[in-house]
Amino acid sequence: MKNNKIFILLFLIPLISCEKGVDWNVYGGSYERTQFVDSDKLNLDNVYRLDKIWDYSSGDSDNSSQIQTNPLIINGNFYGVSPKLKLFSLEAKTGIEIWVFDPFNADDNFFEKEGSRVNVCRGITYFKDKYKEDFIFYAVGSKLFKVNLKNGNPDSSFGNNGFVDLHEGLGSNSNSLFVTMTSPGVIYKDLIIVGSSVSEGNPAAKGNIRAFDANTGDLKWTFNTIPEIGEDGYESYNDPDAYKRLGGANAWAGLTLDEKRGILYAPTGSVSYDFYGGDRVGDNLFANSIIALNAEDGKRIWHFQTVHHDVWDRDLPTPPVLFDYSINDSVIPSLAQVTKSGYIYLLNRITGKPLHKIIETEVPSKSNLIGEVLSKTQPIPSFPEPFSRQSLSLDDINPFVLKNERDSLIKVFSSISKDHMFSPPSEEGTLIFPGFDGGAEWGGPAIDPINNKLYINSNEMPWILTMKKVSNSSSQGMNIYNKQCLMCHGIDHKGSGENPSILDLGKKYSFSDMRSLIINGKGLMPGFKFLDDQKIEKIVDYIMDLKDGDKTNILSVNEEVFYTSTGYNKFLTNDGYPAINPPWGTLNSINLNTGKLDWKIPLGQTDIGIKNNIITGTENYGGPIVTKSGIIIIAATADNMIRAFNSKNGELLWEETLPFSGFATPSYFEIEGNPYIAIASGGGKLGTKSGDRYVVFGITK
Repeated sequence: MKNNKIFILLFLIPLISCEKGVDWNVYGGSYERTQFVDSDKLNLDNVYRLDKIWDYSSGDSDNSSQIQTNPLIINGNFYGVSPKLKLFSLEAKTGIEIWVFDPFNADDNFFEKEGSRVNVCRGITYFKDKYKEDFIFYAVGSKLFKVNLKNGNPDSSFGNNGFVDLHEGLGSNSNSLFVTMTSPGVIYKDLIIVGSSVSEGNPAAKGNIRAFDANTGDLKWTFNTIPEIGEDGYESYNDPDAYKRLGGANAWAGLTLDEKRGILYAPTGSVSYDFYGGDRVGDNLFANSIIALNAEDGKRIWHFQTVHHDVWDRDLPTPPVLFDYSINDSVIPSLAQVTKSGYIYLLNRITGKPLHKIIETEVPSKSNLIGEVLSKTQPIPSFPEPFSRQSLSLDDINPFVLKNERDSLIKVFSSISKDHMFSPPSEEGTLIFPGFDGGAEWGGPAIDPINNKLYINSNEMPWILTMKKVSNSSSQGMNIYNKQCLMCHGIDHKGSGENPSILDLGKKYSFSDMRSLIINGKGLMPGFKFLDDQKIEKIVDYIMDLKDGDKTNILSVNEEVFYTSTGYNKFLTNDGYPAINPPWGTLNSINLNTGKLDWKIPLGQTDIGIKNNIITGTENYGGPIVTKSGIIIIAATADNMIRAFNSKNGELLWEETLPFSGFATPSYFEIEGNPYIAIASGGGKLGTKSGDRYVVFGITK
């Protein structure tokens, strides 16, 4: 009888293990940022059976809100962030709400201090402490909160009663500057290591990488991304005091961790201001670089700069992907870094050495902007081939427009500088293609580490960067506008892209309300707390008096030279489509063994595509995941769809309509052996309607 009991127990063990849940407890699925699902529960035989299981509405969207969160699933519970940055816990199987943490109620003065300027949250960080207590870290404004997963309350023993100030470790002059996090940090031992999002104008906070004690909130180490005296990279600026006044070079896209080796990888953006470098002459380390740091103490191990002296907003948009690369009968610990330009950099992740030739290539370097000194070369990978178009000609003008409009588009196209991807920013206008949003964007790639296949969605949207020399006006308010606001709201104050018009705000706001908005920010706009009271009043007076037809004063002067752009301007047709031929968004399979694209397909559909019986693709935000069984799951498009593709050939296997566009990366989890896919459905970009949903699809027995 005793032996029978042993037999029964042994028989049950595999049954118990096969019913065990599969969590998604790290942003992107792993700290290696693979976005790979090591499971075949969802496969070619059953993917068509995916059906909506539940959806959850947080009830706090507005007409400009977004959700970009990659939710976490931990021990049967589901954790996400709402449009207004409420952290919530649900039952993963049913979507039933367990608790909600509202950061604005946690501190009565928080809203007043942070204003209505709240960051987008792309992900959250899970931490289990030595007492087996579970927590989540996430950023709201300039606060990094630590929340107990048992009850949704802040951990009072962490920092200042549950949060640390993200200005810490950036220098005392950063306290009035905009600092937040859009991407989550990583946990290494008892450290929470973070990057940051800062202003892309001047002044901007520094983009230092920092590690806090995950238990106490104490700052443990800081890596200066703009080197100070005596630090490596200090000589890459032609000014000994550059570090005192410059900001940016921040890892806004998130971080990657080789936990076994204790190496942290930080991808950085440009030094602020993005489009003019006359005040930061030199290569500008450690901007636009992959930086490998010792995760224990923050010491630099190696770096690789992908763009020298960036004036094209070529930030590294996503953390590198870690994988083991088989080449020449050896296995090399490697990383793949995708870029906005469509290039992929393959490096040995221990040494930083390229796996294939990266050639310092001569590029246009003569700028007509006073004071600008461009790099004569840029590092161009020879392998693999780019995944995005990188140049345009007249033959690429949108084929769907009528002749009169086509002539108008050709006139604009012929008037701008466009001979090279690195054509200098100019006053006549310079084509930025791939655009400011890629190529690759923050959703990042998914990798099949078994077959060395990389899957990446890409944008192909042309933008026109036009620089202007700004004069000193008799109006102090206009001078402040020119330096701080013009790049987003334009010469005519009508805005561009997602930046709204600021005309007639005097009819909508009182002076005190406008003053509060300028100080604290709103939506995508950072606050301007660094301006003194007199300057705040001057810019408020200026904006309150604006009316249609007013233009800012832009002239050449012999005084101090300052350049700004006229806004983030897409090159569009009259009906809002890209002024070039499709595809406007693609999904790509890159074979890292051969360096070739195995396939490329348009991703997403538009009304004009339906009308002309062609799949055009759309701009896309949020990345794919890929399963061991060869299923790619991605939303990301402006047409409100989530789709499944065959990773071998790009064949569409399944698609479903979301309540709002899913500008986020999906998550995968299993409960009781059943596979589930979760996606944030928040819209709000590319003119789409904003929403507040999370949707879960699954296959149940």
